[in-house]
Formats: sequence, C-alpha cells, structure tokens
Amino acid sequence: MMSNLFSIFDPSTNILFLSINWLSTIMGFMFMPYLFWLIPNRHYYFWYYTLKKLHDEFKTLLKNNYFKGSTFIFISMFTFILFNNLLGLFPYIFTSTSHLTLSLSMSLPLWLSFMIYGWLNNTNHMFLHMIPQGTPSILMPFMVLIETISNIIRPGTLAVRLTANMIAGHLLMTLLSNNGIMLPMYLTSILILLQILLMILESAVAIIQSYVISILMTLYSSEVN
Repeated sequence: MMSNLFSIFDPSTNILFLSINWLSTIMGFMFMPYLFWLIPNRHYYFWYYTLKKLHDEFKTLLKNNYFKGSTFIFISMFTFILFNNLLGLFPYIFTSTSHLTLSLSMSLPLWLSFMIYGWLNNTNHMFLHMIPQGTPSILMPFMVLIETISNIIRPGTLAVRLTANMIAGHLLMTLLSNNGIMLPMYLTSILILLQILLMILESAVAIIQSYVISILMTLYSSEVN
C-alpha cells in the first residue's frame, strides 16, 4: 500500500533511459512569451508588480550587502520554485520540488557560496556571529557549538521544508481520492468539495513555500557581512 502511495512521486517515466518526468522543471518557460508581447497585458502587469515588491523586500533584507542586481538570484529562485510547485498541482505532471534531489541542489550551493564568501572576507564577523551579544563566558563554548550545528543544517532544513510540504498535500489528496470509488453518492459530493478546498490550500502552500525559501536564503546571505 505504501509503495503504491508514494509511487506518485517516483520519476519512473523514461524514454531511451532519459527521465521524462524531470522535464517538468523547465515547463515554466512555456509561460515566458507573455513577457515579450508588444502590448503588455494584465498578466504582465501583475507579474511585474509582484517581482517589484519582492525586489524591494529583498533589498531591505540585504541591507549593507545590497548592490545593483543582487536580488535577481533570489527572485529567480522564487520564480523557479513557484512555477514547479504550481505545475505539480496539475494532473499527470511530475512534482519535481517534492524530491530532495532538486531542493537540496538549490539550497546547498547557495548556502555554501555564502559561507565561503563570509569566512574568506569577513572572518572576524563570522566568529562574532557564533556568540550572541551578552552571552556569559561559561556558556560561550556551548553557544559556539549550537550556532555551528544550526548553521550547518540550514540547507538541509530548507530542502526538507519544501519537500515535506509538497509531499504532505499531495499524499492527502491521493488518499482521499483513492477512497472516493467506494463511497456513496452523497459522500462523494462532500469528498469533491474537500478536494477543491485542498486544492486551494495547496495552491496557497505552493506560493507561500516559494516565498519562504527565497526570504530565508536572503536572510542567510545578509548574515555573512
């Protein structure tokens, strides 16, 4: 039962030993031509307004680390995760963000680059960041250990947060839909209503998770200087 349930996240569809399901990660480019229309439409203005708000917020979070164009990487991460989360809600489209392979490959290189930059250019600041201000001398070794562990597990927590949230909603909808065949008609209508509400909830989760991941990564980058 469990193997069949989790098989919806298994990228097993392949042609000539090439995994076709992972092509869903680049399906977001199908929506890009809207941005090149001669006369901008409402979709363009809405997307431009959203990215402008994100740019202003990331610029505020970066503080002294901000320079022209530094928010593009976080806006690109937000857009990429958002497209993949929303596309995964459509039937027969593989949810690539439900795999640690993808989420960890985004969070780990960025976190590692921030750490290398911080330790090479701002070594004293990185050491000071391990000990919060006002910490008693007897607790300093423990605080250094705790801060080091919490810093090391950051890319893993980011990846697991995204993966777990994507898996949880999909599993719940799958469990409910599998029992729909055996239910009487009056309960089936209630089940359909629940599925619609779950779909709305999952759409909100897809947007919130992409926002949370990009915000946290921005905060991590602002700590290295």
